[in-house]
Amino acid sequence: MTLSSAPECPAKIAGELAENVQYRGRKASRQGSEQRRLSILEAALRIIVREGLRGVRHRAVAAEAGVPLSATTYYFNDIQDLIADSFALFVKRSSTNLASLWSGIDEDFLRMSAAIEGNPQARRDMVEHVIELAVAHIEAKAREGDAELLVELAFRQEALTNSGLNALAVAYRNLRFHFAERALRAMGSTAPFEDAQVLTTLILRMEYHALVDGVENLDMPGQRAVLKRFLDLVIGL
Repeated sequence: MTLSSAPECPAKIAGELAENVQYRGRKASRQGSEQRRLSILEAALRIIVREGLRGVRHRAVAAEAGVPLSATTYYFNDIQDLIADSFALFVKRSSTNLASLWSGIDEDFLRMSAAIEGNPQARRDMVEHVIELAVAHIEAKAREGDAELLVELAFRQEALTNSGLNALAVAYRNLRFHFAERALRAMGSTAPFEDAQVLTTLILRMEYHALVDGVENLDMPGQRAVLKRFLDLVIGL
């Protein structure tokens, strides 16, 4: 299967996820009401970053958002709805950003895929390109105050016990899998679906260590070497 005939590109999948995110709480009827609802959800996300899920309480969120306590209970019947909609907002915004980023990258993959046929050096160049994309992604996430990584980890944890979040969590997790599969297919992997599972696991591990150890303490040359070893084995370089 060629890259052009492969499953839908990751940018399209991310865009569709962003468009189809559903909220549980009360819908806002006016622009001012919608802005207040969003400010409450943004406040909940900030609290999750600082204190974890245990810090998300109606009173704490209202104080963080600068709104009356009655506003949080108006839009959200209970804390579970507030947490679920906070994660829904996170997924919507993150997926929108990924769709924008990946639209250009997918064009690069199409161009590189056409160039590597019978050209070992072009294949090696593409491996290096994918490694640099992965490293830049991890460094950017870890250096942006760790907020996105912390929310993502909290989201995964909450989805383990909150069945209402499970489908959204799986869809969001699969975004990076689709991207990895597309990249590996472009590089000539003979088993891109299986290889993508390993690659995404390696990147998740790198993200975790960047968060726990601090990106300044992460052995990036060593992490690059791990990715290169895996991709060399996959692509047969």
